[in-house]
Amino acid sequence: MKHDKQVTLAITGASGAPYALTLLKSLVNADYQVYVLISSAAKVVFATEENVKIPGRPEDAAAFFTEHCGGKPDQIKVFGKEEWFSPVASGSAAPSKMVVCPCSTGTLSAISIGASDNLIERAADVVLKERGQLILVPREMPLSSIHLENMLKLSQMGATIMPAAPGFYHNPKTIEDLVDFVVARILDHLGIEQSLVARWGYQSSKHSEV
Repeated sequence: MKHDKQVTLAITGASGAPYALTLLKSLVNADYQVYVLISSAAKVVFATEENVKIPGRPEDAAAFFTEHCGGKPDQIKVFGKEEWFSPVASGSAAPSKMVVCPCSTGTLSAISIGASDNLIERAADVVLKERGQLILVPREMPLSSIHLENMLKLSQMGATIMPAAPGFYHNPKTIEDLVDFVVARILDHLGIEQSLVARWGYQSSKHSEV
């Protein structure tokens, strides 16, 4: 797998498990290798929002995601929160693109100060220091001054802040349509072709009339 066909996907404990799953499926379908980092809180959210239990062991979680997303062998790799020898922990091996989706405000804060207390925070720190592409997808409202200050700080560092705030100009009919809108925007920013939602001014193949 070419280095430019790799993405790190971190999933944290904010509400929004459907966003993470749809994004992971889309990356797999686009033939990207995905390094998945998932927090303990995110597993609780998955159980609540998707009624699925993510296995505790990284290799078992990778097998679960691979089956769920129809991935190829080794296309999805899951790393534990303290696997410091994983590729994402080093600027010499980590993908240049990383998405935190959904991104909890706690993770947002930790990344903004360079805490690096777990692999998610370290991987984000690596992408920032290597001048890679970091996309953060917070799902919180209302936003406090602390949240806004952290977002501004990270934006000034080069990160892209993409709140999970779907639009309605594509005439959504289902929750899936709303999820697709956010994921489509993420894919657009990653430079990955997508057919979930058409860009403004173009008719979506998904909703077009025959």
